[in-house]
Amino acid sequence: MPLFVYVLGLAVFAQGTSEFMASGLVPGIAGDLSVPVGAAAALTSAYAVGMIAGAPAMAVLSARWPRRRALAGFLTAFVVVHVVGALTTSFPVLFGTRIVAAIVNAGFLAVAMPVAAALAPEGKQARATAVLLAGVTLSCVAGVPAGSVLGDLAGWRSAFWAVAVLCLPALLLVFRSAPADAADRHEISIRRETRELKAPPVRQAMILAALVNGATFATFAFLAVIATDVAHLPAGAVSGLLAAFGVGAFAGVTVAGRKGDGGLGRGLVLALWSLPAGWAVLAATSAHPIALFVLTTVQGGLSFGCGSALIARVMRVAPGAPTLGGSFATVALNVGAFLGPVLAGFVTEATGDHRHAIWISAAIAVVPLALLRRHRRWVASAGPWK
Repeated sequence: MPLFVYVLGLAVFAQGTSEFMASGLVPGIAGDLSVPVGAAAALTSAYAVGMIAGAPAMAVLSARWPRRRALAGFLTAFVVVHVVGALTTSFPVLFGTRIVAAIVNAGFLAVAMPVAAALAPEGKQARATAVLLAGVTLSCVAGVPAGSVLGDLAGWRSAFWAVAVLCLPALLLVFRSAPADAADRHEISIRRETRELKAPPVRQAMILAALVNGATFATFAFLAVIATDVAHLPAGAVSGLLAAFGVGAFAGVTVAGRKGDGGLGRGLVLALWSLPAGWAVLAATSAHPIALFVLTTVQGGLSFGCGSALIARVMRVAPGAPTLGGSFATVALNVGAFLGPVLAGFVTEATGDHRHAIWISAAIAVVPLALLRRHRRWVASAGPWK
């Protein structure tokens, strides 16, 4: 595999760390900027808003840009907004930097994915894509817990500085090694691809993906305060809890990648049925540290495994939308990542009990089951179960 593919993976790792690290920094941000915990937790939703807005637009705009300039430009902007975030004393400004960071993240991914596939040897395109996606899941395993530890030791701003610094080696190598030619200038029919994305199987898969991710991030955004305020763990234990979630997520994505082929198979349906029960048990036992760690790992695996399988499902049933298919799948995931924490924030602020964020996850995760039962043709249209 060409070294530059791993350079792109490093950049995606830094961006994934940025996307998820706010969960471990919520208490520090809330205290330093004098905002409610629910508002600080909404920074995860802010990133999701940027991905929702940026993914389709960036996929279209960057399709014809010179690849080196596009990758370097997006990554430079990503570094700059993190420097601004590290320096600001204004919560609205910090919120805005999260949105901008997500937009340029979406743009970087829109260019990096086809570049990695093009540079890979014949027959290794899927592996090249996996290297990039592994950057996201590995950020949950290592980057986010490390950011939490750094935030605990040196303040939340240090985590923003660390992300900016982590991007610099990748940025230097992009300037030196990225393909300098223009991207593929094939004719893109937005109208045709949009029609493809309106097909019922595509819409169904994206609805399920949004719901699964909404349930995931309703709890994930509050994990730090659940650990400290509900389980009464020391602040230093938050990084370990986030790492446990990341290990589960990495395992879930790995299994889904090996076992799934984009079908709505028996394993995926079983995982969807398991999700609400798992969230409910976690909510009921979250005050017990061992149960909190074990069930956080399990739910991370189920959630990310389902999400990965549903994204593969979108790509399988939308072969006529090569430019917009992946970006709209990203939009679906981030719609959930936005709405889940917002809903959980409203509820927890009203009740004063952060365990209710997990109950919100359980409630959201029930909806896919109701949809599957009501629309049995969804499963029938997916092909044979495995």
